[in-house]
Amino acid sequence: MTVTSYVFSGHVVEEELELSLGELSQACDVNAEWLMLLVDEGILELHEGERQCCFGGVSVKRVRTVQRLQRDLGVNLAGAALTLELLEEMSALRARLVALEHGSK
Repeated sequence: MTVTSYVFSGHVVEEELELSLGELSQACDVNAEWLMLLVDEGILELHEGERQCCFGGVSVKRVRTVQRLQRDLGVNLAGAALTLELLEEMSALRARLVALEHGSK
């Protein structure tokens, strides 16, 4: 009998979660002006929510990733935007690969 085990890791973020600028600022321990720089750079996206303009739940992960890139690697905002795009593309490709591997078994 063959036993197959899988190891998964990830972050659970409610995609429907809506955060105001102040809430995102507090959640990530950053100032609102810096968050607006991320919006200007295309790293974060503002959208209309029930209460006001807000950020989606994935914004928390994106902000924390930018913080790590800047702190650990000294990456500027343009570099962080590109890195996020590439990381997300890699994640999507890995998910497709896993789906293809499971489909061929």
